[in-house]
Parts: sequence; structure tokens; C-alpha cells
Amino acid sequence: QVQLVESGGGLVQAGGSLRLSCAASGRTFSSAAMGWFRQAPGKERDFVAAISGSGGNTDYADSVKGRFTISRDNAKKTVYLQMNSLQPDDTAVYLCAATNRPFGGSNWLVYGYWGQGTQVTVSS
Repeated sequence: QVQLVESGGGLVQAGGSLRLSCAASGRTFSSAAMGWFRQAPGKERDFVAAISGSGGNTDYADSVKGRFTISRDNAKKTVYLQMNSLQPDDTAVYLCAATNRPFGGSNWLVYGYWGQGTQVTVSS
């Protein structure tokens, strides 16, 4: 069982940066692949980034490549999402997710554990 708690969201101006954190509980965190997704009001849940249990494999949505970086610290049981050059289109609730698969990728259906989300608002 894995429980996830996101933090680090907030209001930022366009061009600014935020770092999201997702703290996990459970003994199997280091073997759990993790992902970040986001959902804006009235829109579907979109993939943002994913990372394998070891941290050696990552993937990003085209819309965030070069701006966002996903990383993890297995000793702290935490996964991070560094977000730079934020734009108003990045405004959404950001959700952390975990899967027992070696790598979850962009398909949210393979993730069995979800946090409550943290709001990110980017003003123009």
C-alpha cells in the first residue's frame, strides 16, 4: 500500500518556477514507478512526467519537455517535479501517482495509487 501527499503548489507569474513534492508512505516506494499528471477544470487528466523506481528512466509530455524535470529521492520517499518557465496553460491541479510496474509511462490507468493533488496557478 502506498499513500501519496503532494505539496509545493501555488500562484506564480508567467515565466516563474515552482517545485512540487510528493511524499510517499509504504515500504515499497523504491520499487514503485511514479508519475505526475495534471487536470484543469473541465478538461481530461493529462500526463506530465514519469520516472522509474530507480530513477534511471524518465518520460515527459511534449508540452513540458525542456521546462519540467522529474526526479526522486528514494531515501526520503519523495518524488519531485521542478517546473520552470511556467505559462498560464500550465494552470491545473497536479496529481502524483504510483504504480507497482517498473515504469508507468503516460497511461494514467496503470497507476493504482493517487494523491489528492496540489493547485498550480500561473498568471499572465
